[in-house]
Amino acid sequence: MKKTLIFSFAALVLISACNSLDEDPKAFISSTNFYKTTEDADAAVIAIHNAINSSTHTLYNRLIQISTEMATDDYEAGPRARNAHVRALSNLTHDASNDRMIELWRQSYDGINRANVAIDNIGKNPNLNSQKDKDLINEAKFLRALLYFNLVRWFGDVPLVLHETTVLSSEVINVSNTPEAEVYTQIENDLIDAEALPVVQQNKGRVTAGAAKSILAKVYLTEKKWQKAAEKSKEIIDSKVYDLFENYADVFNVATKNGKEHIFSAQFKGLTNWNGNMLASTAAPTSVPGIAGDQADALHKEGGLFEAFAETDKRKYITFAVEFVSPTDGKTYKVTPHFNKYFDPATPTSPGQSSKNTPIIRFAEVLLIYAEALNEQNNGPTPEAYAAVDRVRTRAGIPLLAETSPALSQDDFREAVFEERRKELVYEYQRWFDLARRGSDYFVAKLKAAGKTNAQPKHVHFPIPQRELDLNPNLKQVPAWRQ
Repeated sequence: MKKTLIFSFAALVLISACNSLDEDPKAFISSTNFYKTTEDADAAVIAIHNAINSSTHTLYNRLIQISTEMATDDYEAGPRARNAHVRALSNLTHDASNDRMIELWRQSYDGINRANVAIDNIGKNPNLNSQKDKDLINEAKFLRALLYFNLVRWFGDVPLVLHETTVLSSEVINVSNTPEAEVYTQIENDLIDAEALPVVQQNKGRVTAGAAKSILAKVYLTEKKWQKAAEKSKEIIDSKVYDLFENYADVFNVATKNGKEHIFSAQFKGLTNWNGNMLASTAAPTSVPGIAGDQADALHKEGGLFEAFAETDKRKYITFAVEFVSPTDGKTYKVTPHFNKYFDPATPTSPGQSSKNTPIIRFAEVLLIYAEALNEQNNGPTPEAYAAVDRVRTRAGIPLLAETSPALSQDDFREAVFEERRKELVYEYQRWFDLARRGSDYFVAKLKAAGKTNAQPKHVHFPIPQRELDLNPNLKQVPAWRQ
């Protein structure tokens, strides 16, 4: 925590003085020249974006995938994953010394600190009072909320730090855990403020009012505030600002980046000084065996992720590749199912330089949030809930629930929505969060059914890194991880 919280933005952060997320974030601005103009304030907010996806293994450039997604029923460490910490997460033998947990914690609080510095310094400068400056503060609040939303779901009670750390006293640095409910209240408040952002931003990749509303709907859903989740997601749907692409592949095509379905995405531009999307190079097995036959109950007999897709599902062979054309000899080779969603044909020999964005929230998920919230609010699915799910299924080319299962119970409809989320949002950093929010019994059952027999109730959270506990005597470990 000490090293995390005492970062001084003006002295330590490499930032971009441009106003586009596609530029090279190298320029250094000293503290003596900083926060004098709106351009300075804009650069400070861009630096928050850079904290989450500007280089290899940052939060939205594969770190979440090799940490949290690795600990789900849909992913396991393959032969190329030689890092003991990654393999431990896959096997659910990880502990508080795991270096992926250290990075999740460190990078999240680094981004939060950058947001706090921007919010404090833009807000206290009387010369920075234009609408653009106000928008920048709200954009920083959105990014802070997103980072805290991840942290509270991973670690439970986490320190809530809302201002720049400028004093090195132990009273300031050694921050205690904040109850989850208080963290969620702050997340909600930040996102409500961010709803005042423009509906459309001139520069692609910047935060909009729709992004704030969509993440807020997801926060309400996670908190089981069903009515608020339904109302907020319906605001997005009724706004007509967003819609589904007709072709699922267009969600991930470079030519259609930041299109009508994309509400907020991690931005990547390959083959430049700005690193590409490392998820495109993921080649580890994606078909966890699962338990088959008489050993599997009705809830868990679906087996691996690849097999869960119907052969007619249009998403199947966009999400996965079972053959590839060699850039060396031009021949087509058959392979076991490999993750393919972010592979960029423009960089066949350097997949880690993919220019494909990673969606953080998109319209298809808003539809599924709406369907789930209505089902819970009304103790069973409504026609509107069926219609929302079936918009997603129509594009996938699979039978509509309203036609094949028109009288599902609340429990069965819930499971249908979760399975739709599983297939629609593969490796968009959703699966671990979905399993965990269903509770420890569901989480453990799903992972054990996938052959991960080490799954325990404590795995619905990750352990706070031991390094942070050693540095901060006021910080307490997640209760289930205390020995």
